[in-house]
Amino acid sequence: MNLEELERQFARGYQPMSKRYEAAVYYFPNYHVDPRNEAWHGKGWTEWELTKRATPRFEGHDQPKVPLWGYEDEANPAVMARKIDAAADHGIDAFIFDWYWYEDGPYLDRALEKGFLEAANSDRLKFALMWANHDWIDIHPAQRSKPFNVLAEGTVSRAAFTEATDHMIRTYFGRSNYWRVDGKLYFSVYEMMSLVKGLGGIDATKEALDDFRVRVREAGLGELHLNAVVWGVQILPGEERISNPVEMITALGIDSVSSYVWIHHQELPVFPETPYSEIAEKSAGDWEKFSAAYGVPYLPNVTMGWDSSPRTVQSDVYENLGYPHMSMMAGNTPEQFRQSLEQMRAFLDRDINGFKAFTINAWNEWTEGSYLEPDTKHGMAYLEAVKRVFGGAE
Repeated sequence: MNLEELERQFARGYQPMSKRYEAAVYYFPNYHVDPRNEAWHGKGWTEWELTKRATPRFEGHDQPKVPLWGYEDEANPAVMARKIDAAADHGIDAFIFDWYWYEDGPYLDRALEKGFLEAANSDRLKFALMWANHDWIDIHPAQRSKPFNVLAEGTVSRAAFTEATDHMIRTYFGRSNYWRVDGKLYFSVYEMMSLVKGLGGIDATKEALDDFRVRVREAGLGELHLNAVVWGVQILPGEERISNPVEMITALGIDSVSSYVWIHHQELPVFPETPYSEIAEKSAGDWEKFSAAYGVPYLPNVTMGWDSSPRTVQSDVYENLGYPHMSMMAGNTPEQFRQSLEQMRAFLDRDINGFKAFTINAWNEWTEGSYLEPDTKHGMAYLEAVKRVFGGAE
């Protein structure tokens, strides 16, 4: 089959005979009503309010982003079912949910527990957790003045850690569609330094993680695959870089490392917009570097875009003050995104890490300008790019 015929076949919905790769997409669950948000922002508030109110901050700035499906409630199983079908049909294998549990319990959990798990078609997509254990700060929207108020601290005690991980074992890990890597339950921690700080140091954290592994085995669920998110550029206020990552990863027995978004590793040097293609090329160069840097497999990332301006007070002057008042990535067209996916496929074909999986940022980071969900400008084009490069469901 020549290239021209292959293009025609893809246009008609051609799918490869078997899936050679696994694409896991980060899912940010702040588009449903949550009691904490109502206490902070008022009854019925969701982050759609920021999406709706986004405005162009300079000439040619493409805001607001308007979701093609409307401002839906992701905790509604019927709403989530459409997302699941769209993801599965376009070559996505798993949602990695940003998962929140603070000292006093869960936050933003209904998108997963009510929406995804109760969707009639949930078995079409795998899912996993990334414990987003960063401080929750008052940036919805963010004023120019700093420091921002901390609304919930990311550190947790050993008792809260045990309660949270017991909940994972009872509620998620036994599901047939929980994502496994090399047969092990994939579980990721966003901010390892925050976990270590809350649990009282490296040795105490190793003990807690070992106990977590034991409880998973005793539940008859097999083994955990523990993943740590790493980065080199601080983004959220309060985030702490892992100062000696190799030593920490070894000491804690971490199985792999991953990235959440390109800008954790690449600064955006031109304000207000840095070309997407420039950051994409630098980030592709990182994949092999990071695969060799940590002594464990690296799960590489493709990022769809970046624009955090909707998280700022829209009436304020927009200047380069640090997240979320920062530069954006420009020119992140579906075609440019497809080219990054093709680079990822070529990297995975080299089989450096031993498993052909990668992550995408993100399914629905609307207020950070990184989303695969269809909008009124591009429709399904970003999802179609994934399908074109990695194939869809058979």
